[in-house]
Amino acid sequence: MPEVWPVAAALALEERGPPADQALDPDACAGSRRTLEALYAAHARGVHRFLCDLLGDSAAAADATQETFVRAYRRLHTLTEVERPASWLFGIARYVSLEHRRARVRRRRVVDDAPLEPWEVRGEGGGALPSPEEELLGHEAIGVVQGALARLAEDRRAALLLRLDHGMSYEEIARLMEWSVPKAKIEIHRARQVLRAELARYEGGEP
Repeated sequence: MPEVWPVAAALALEERGPPADQALDPDACAGSRRTLEALYAAHARGVHRFLCDLLGDSAAAADATQETFVRAYRRLHTLTEVERPASWLFGIARYVSLEHRRARVRRRRVVDDAPLEPWEVRGEGGGALPSPEEELLGHEAIGVVQGALARLAEDRRAALLLRLDHGMSYEEIARLMEWSVPKAKIEIHRARQVLRAELARYEGGEP
């Protein structure tokens, strides 16, 4: 994660102003800043890793991470006691990633002959899951996992990453994705099947 967050984000927050319900309350605004700083310290690396996995580009993920926390500041009043801050932040991050992808598609339509980046050639979401299991795999096997992740639908990939990489419960994922709990379990199970099948083909020497 870049260390420029305090400066860059402070400027962004000043441009946008405090949350509407705190505009006339300096003490409440200062409290929100402290809350946001605590959230950033606790969750920024996880949010950035999640966005890297979804966007496949560390620079884009850094921008999206800052945007996520700027929006979180604006929406602090929506964070309820029944929610875990992590799942609330990942929900915001997911929508930010979708906006970044749509913007990227629009740019490609304007400049459709521009050369693709390496991660775009092999598909979006090419970032590796930084888990102990993957660290034991060789680079080729990691590439197999990356390719399988890239072929998953956006929502299914996000749900699998939230479960495996960020340890969220099915209930939290269902709420974040606006699914039922059974649907969350089915989508994650099917995503696991795709990864297992790809690894089985790799280990069996199939092309």
